[in-house]
Amino acid sequence: MRSSARAVVIGGGVGGCSILYWLTQLGWDDVVLVERADLTSGSTFHSAGLVGQLRGSLALTRMMMNSVELYRTLEAEVGLETGWREVGSLRLASSPERLEEITRQAGWAKTFGLPLELVSAAEAQELFPPMSTEGVLGAAFLPSDGYIDPSQLTFALAEGARRRGAEVNTSTRVTAIRVERGAVTGVETDRGAIDTPVVINAGGMFAPELGALAGVTVPIVPMAHEYLVLEPSGLPLDMPTMRDPSLLVYFRPESGGLIMGGYERQCAPWSLDGVPPDFNGKLLEEDWPRFEELMENAIVRVPSLEGMGVVRLINGPEAFTPDGEFILGPSDVRGFWVAAGFCAHGLAGAGGMGRLVAEWVVEGTPSLDVWHMDSRRFGAAYRSREYTLARTKEIYETYYDVKYPGHERSAGRPLRTSPAYERLAALGAVFGEKSGWERANWFEPNVVAGDESLRPRGWAGKLWSPAIGAEHCACREAVAVFDESSFAKIDVSGPGAAAFLESLCANRVARDVGAVTYTQMLNPRGGIECDFTVTRLADDRFRIVTGTAFGQHDLAWLRAHAPRDASAGSVTVADVTSAIACFGVWGPQARALVQPLTTADLSNEAFPYMRARELAIGPVPCLAVRVTYVGELGWELYCPAEFGARLWDLLWAAGAEHGLVAGGYKAIDSLRLEKGYRVWGADITPEESPFAAGLGFAVKLDKEDFVGRDALAAAAEPEHVLRCLVLGDPRSVALGSEPVRVGDRLVGRVTSGGYGYTVERSIAYAYLPAADAAVGTEVAVEIFGEWVGGQVAAEPLYDPAGERVRA
Repeated sequence: MRSSARAVVIGGGVGGCSILYWLTQLGWDDVVLVERADLTSGSTFHSAGLVGQLRGSLALTRMMMNSVELYRTLEAEVGLETGWREVGSLRLASSPERLEEITRQAGWAKTFGLPLELVSAAEAQELFPPMSTEGVLGAAFLPSDGYIDPSQLTFALAEGARRRGAEVNTSTRVTAIRVERGAVTGVETDRGAIDTPVVINAGGMFAPELGALAGVTVPIVPMAHEYLVLEPSGLPLDMPTMRDPSLLVYFRPESGGLIMGGYERQCAPWSLDGVPPDFNGKLLEEDWPRFEELMENAIVRVPSLEGMGVVRLINGPEAFTPDGEFILGPSDVRGFWVAAGFCAHGLAGAGGMGRLVAEWVVEGTPSLDVWHMDSRRFGAAYRSREYTLARTKEIYETYYDVKYPGHERSAGRPLRTSPAYERLAALGAVFGEKSGWERANWFEPNVVAGDESLRPRGWAGKLWSPAIGAEHCACREAVAVFDESSFAKIDVSGPGAAAFLESLCANRVARDVGAVTYTQMLNPRGGIECDFTVTRLADDRFRIVTGTAFGQHDLAWLRAHAPRDASAGSVTVADVTSAIACFGVWGPQARALVQPLTTADLSNEAFPYMRARELAIGPVPCLAVRVTYVGELGWELYCPAEFGARLWDLLWAAGAEHGLVAGGYKAIDSLRLEKGYRVWGADITPEESPFAAGLGFAVKLDKEDFVGRDALAAAAEPEHVLRCLVLGDPRSVALGSEPVRVGDRLVGRVTSGGYGYTVERSIAYAYLPAADAAVGTEVAVEIFGEWVGGQVAAEPLYDPAGERVRA
């Protein structure tokens, strides 16, 4: 065994072997894989092996597509069978909601060039003869899906890596991970030590204990997952795989017979105190009582199943995560990476996942926007087994549920609440949750002031309330208050803080004390990694305010780039989110409401837009920041958390005479759409530049060097640009990911959409080819199978001169 390596991969499952394969493909031949037992002996060997490409996110779909691309060619490359069978997949719709779901998926598939077809129940039965069509309204058929043999695939990947110089060591158990000054220096095994600056934890269900060796939390719960192997019964070998999510079951052809499994409503977490040291290549006891629900459902769809002979009921643990997404990428320990938690679709994603992680390790940034899979996305709450288990159980037990956009989870709530939480609840708040925070989506009493006739058609109208429009209009016409305490707040301080931020921000942020700057941080390719405001609080202290869901990401980005030696200047990066409450007060009456509560002069001359100052609201010390995400006059008022309830009470009491309305985050979203304010992770991502996103005004190429500057300076004009679209039918509302066409050409997909209650239009944003991006260009957006006409509009749609925010 080598005593040193450029990188060490821990875990000989399909994920670890794929990463090893791709590292060697990218030229890293001095790499080692260590496996505690034999290859595939964790969860890989008992995987059902289904490979489906179309997923709920762009990045995961791309990963699955890249997997299929590899599986088609790997056997020829290495000379070993992989068991890849490109037989296609069927997804049945047994309810109107399921039919809407597959119709939406068909549009989503078009944007990837995936040949997904909507077929009738009879056509589905022709493809999968043993199925009953009873209750089936239609189906989606994707001919490029299939299934693969998990062990054969793993051995083929390992062989491909060996041929390019990698070393694979089985029966080699990791006993320690060496960490010095916050960085990995090597691994220790029962066969000796390996010096390395890079360790990739691909340990599957063993990943939490491996992470603990480096001081890293990996929130994974092993779930006992069952499927049935049935004897050959003369079924066609080329049948597609089939899923009937309404019945919670899936099917796969196997040697003239079937494999059948699913996701039961009463799941079975396993070995919560740690996987036994000798659990290698083993299965769990058959659990027929738990499988009964799935068996009964499966017979409804495939009646002949009842008479088929049983080979075995497979019961094996699979690693699931609290949000159902992979756990990928670097950790807070430099050089320690995680690639685990594949939630029973590791075989489908292994090829693409290995490629992405290897590129990330080698090049420093991922080739796709994968923040929703980033290992650093989980906050401190996931150190709790109780919370992690509750969230993970919910993911497993609702695996096949229809998830409407804006769907809210219920497990583990409430967890994080603002100081005004009880006040909001008393006012009738309908709460949503983000990053553990309880946040008001809207306030039910405001329904009476809303307009039910504006309810969008289809899915957009499912998780909707007339209160949203009422709160939107109150903000535009009078004044509204929003609890924004959940917004992430990060303080950057120290003598090196100004230089540090200037080296990362595309805009000039080290301005005079009290200046507020909107900026992005970029990756070396010029893509947008962070999007936030920076307020200079003192010569050596700055505050970043970013979205609730992006705090962990932005904090990790800052810490990853912070100077590590004293000569670079002392910089401290601190998450102060929980210490500070924040209320946004916006609307034409905002100044009239707040001015009587403070001795500070809030006039436009004394307190202009994009400035901050310390003042008192009644007895409450506040940092007032004149900034907006809704496009109206107003302030964000920050105070220490212990003053938060008192500040809310003061504002609420003073607002009565001004028509103050409590507003929720759904209203904020419609307000920001009218103003063209972008959302990171949707409208802007690490794959787009500020110039493509229409944010060139926030880039200062003439300042000193910053990350991404060279890429921006060298780039040609963007080929695709973000544009505002207005649709002809105001009740046809895009939710994101819908295909967009110009003429008969498919040109892009919607990034975000909604209804603007002031402009009275359905609004969508999408990246279009520059040649098709002129204002007035006719477009069409496919919403649940119907092409809705619209056109490119000048933005912002509301207050284009920005007069209201500067009033």
